[in-house]
Formats: sequence, C-alpha cells, structure tokens
Amino acid sequence: MVDWLRHRDEEPAWREIPDEIEQALARPLAPGGETEEAIYADFLETVLPYSLGNTHPRFFGWVHGAGTPIGALAGFLAATMNANLGGRAQAPVLVERQVLDWARELFGFPAGSGGILLSGTSMATVVGLAVARHRATGGRDRVDGIQDPSRLVGYTSAEAHNSIAKAFELLGLGSDALREIPVDDDGGLDPEQLERAVREDLEAGHHPFAVVATVGSVNTGGFDDLLALRRVADRHDLWLHVDGAFGAAAQLSSRFAPMLEGIDRVDSLAFDFHKWLQVPYDAGCVLIRDGELHRATFESRRDYLTSQERGAASGEPWFCDFGPELSRGFRALKVWFTLRHYGIERLGQMVERACDQATHLGDRVEAEAELELMAPVTLNVVCFRFRDDTATPAELDRLNREILTELHERGLAVPSPTRVGDQFALRVCICNHRTGPDDIDALAEATLAIGREVSGLVAV
Repeated sequence: MVDWLRHRDEEPAWREIPDEIEQALARPLAPGGETEEAIYADFLETVLPYSLGNTHPRFFGWVHGAGTPIGALAGFLAATMNANLGGRAQAPVLVERQVLDWARELFGFPAGSGGILLSGTSMATVVGLAVARHRATGGRDRVDGIQDPSRLVGYTSAEAHNSIAKAFELLGLGSDALREIPVDDDGGLDPEQLERAVREDLEAGHHPFAVVATVGSVNTGGFDDLLALRRVADRHDLWLHVDGAFGAAAQLSSRFAPMLEGIDRVDSLAFDFHKWLQVPYDAGCVLIRDGELHRATFESRRDYLTSQERGAASGEPWFCDFGPELSRGFRALKVWFTLRHYGIERLGQMVERACDQATHLGDRVEAEAELELMAPVTLNVVCFRFRDDTATPAELDRLNREILTELHERGLAVPSPTRVGDQFALRVCICNHRTGPDDIDALAEATLAIGREVSGLVAV
C-alpha cells in the first residue's frame, strides 16, 4: 500500500469499472470463509485499482480530501484498539477531548463550549441545528416534537450545501421552512435580503430561529460575511450556525483567516478534518458555544448507562450525551496524529499552496482564448469551460460535458460537473497536498486538446 501511494501519480486518475469486476463484487458470501491471502489478493485486483481517485494529484472533483500515511497508520491503530467512545473512563475519550480543545483554540471558542466528532459536516450540521431547535422551543422539542403553530423557520444562502435542507427535513422542520436568500455580488448571503426575509416571516406569524452561514461555498468557494450576519442574528435572537466544511480550514492561514472574521462569535460551527486538513475519512466536527445547552439537547441515560465516581463506568462527561450515537468509533486518533505530525503551520501552508494553484489555473484560463472563467477565484475553487464562439449555449453545455467525461475516462484528471448560473462548467477544487503546478498545467492542456478534438463533433 505504501508503494501504491508513492507511485499514485503514475496511475490513471480514474478508471471505469469493467463488467467482470462488478460481477466479481456481486458474488455471494462464501459460507465457509476464505483465507486472508485470497481476500487480500482479491482486494488488490478488484477494489484498489477502481477507487474514485481522490488520492491522485489530478483529482479535483467535489471537495475530497487526500489523506496521509500518518493518518492511515492512526486508522490502523484505532481499528486495532477497537475503542467505543460513547463514554466511560478510557484514554481514547481523553484524546477526543484534546482534539476538541485544539479546535476550540483554533476558532476562538471559549472554554466550556460543547463539541463532538462526527462522520462529517452533514451530521455536524444536524447536531448544531438540533441544539438551535432545542433553544427555540425551550426544550419542548424532545417530548412534544414541533407543534408550535407559529412555525419555526430558518435562513441560508441560495449557494448553501444541500445538507442544510436535509438537516431541516431530519429535524422535523421540513425543507419549506428553510428560506434560501439570494447572494450579493461577492457570492455571499446578502444581509439586507436576510433582514427583509426575517421581518416578512415575523409579520406572517412565523418564528425565525436560525441562520446558516457558509464559509467556502461548494460551487465557487464564496464566503458569507459572518460579522454582518451576526448583527442580523442578534437583532432577531437567531442562532448563527456556520457550515465550514472545507472553508473553515482557511483559519490556519494568516493570509486567508481574515475571510473568517467573526467565526469566534458564532453559536455553532461544523467543519471537516477529512477535507483540507488531510485526515483520512471520516472525521467531521461540530463546536457549540453553549456547552450546557448542547448537553441538554441530547443527554439521556437508562439504568444500564449509569456512571460511577470510580472504575470503568466513571469518566464523565460521556460523549453519548452530546450527540445521537452511543456506539462511536475512535476517529479522533487519526485527527490527533495528523495535527500533531504536521502542525498548524504546515497545514496552513498546504491551504495556501492549494489557493495559489487555484489562482494559477484561473490566470491560465483567462490567458487562453479558448477557455472561459465562469466565476471569480476567491479560494481554491475554479469554475471554467471550453469556449467555441460558433456554438449555441446548449451546444456549449454538451461540448463541455463531453470534455469532462473524456478527462475522466482517459484517466487524465477528475474535475466535477456543476452549473454557474444556467451554464454548465468544469469545477476544479484543489484540496490535495500532492497536487503540484505541473498537474494544474496538465489539466489545462488536456482540456484544450480534448476541446479542440471534440468541438464540432458533438451532436446538435
């Protein structure tokens, strides 16, 4: 595996899964078991070559972290220990508490604030908004559910991640209770439009309770103005939650941290260690400013979960009282290893290097007459497309879809598809610490070559 990772750039960025491999991975379970050697050989042949490719330096799709060898080692150690971090007196619980303390210090959260590690920002947002719901209902939500006739409503950007709407659905609020506010010229949630929407809901008899800000929008990398949103939230007693899935990592860079001004004043923050902070999947986190409210939202014990002052059943507080899970893996160990090994300074340099590479790609796109930049490059995301002045808008969309597919199928690079406005675009998100300038140039050259090759061949 170490050799595979060392030579990852010599392999295709992505491979299509052959029919025979799909069939092999649909075989029924052998009732008598198999040897370790046979299973490992099968893994090398049928699984390892056909990953999505996010360890490859020319993987630019979606927002996927690349992982590190030190994180992989920690994952092996954690699996060997097989610790359950629901609670009780054990060192792995102390490791997670230490990781959370480091996160609080990084983002300026006070001592005593709540926090817990989860699978990712999607679940962290569910937890953060559950605490906001608990606050808004005075705690009645845990017994009565949501029965207030003045319906709870929340607000987020039109560019927000779809996990926010899912959180509203899972929490019984319904996606119709989430107002999508237009963005301003900088791509952030417009505070004036937010103020207007809140006032309209109050006049209609609704109960505004939360606003969800984004730092690092998925589509273009845009940032909401946290200080401006904090002022609106304070005027109307709204909970301010932040989706910082990957953009929160900008806090590690002195160059980009000013974009996060006000992060230390939000009520809850959800972010991923497994994206830009290079921890292997999965490792998300939520911080809650009011630690007592966090615990009140989830605390629940039966007799078989009674704690004691001494012995294995001690170790309060238990993490099962701060989230929905009692069975919790030792994901904190790979975060602990990664942060200790690389340190904040080196991780911040990785963030800056990725942003520099995005700027380089944006400059390259603007310098090429056959390429078009679709949105400003503000962080590590570049949206662009191949141009053909003779093509209609629909033909341009089909052309760029074909270019994207060819980049994938030839194993050259993996950008992801998106739309900017009503136009199809190739989206490049640079999170991979293995990516270098040559990989950026190779993507630009391949896009140009394939675009010239297939332009005019795409059916009208």
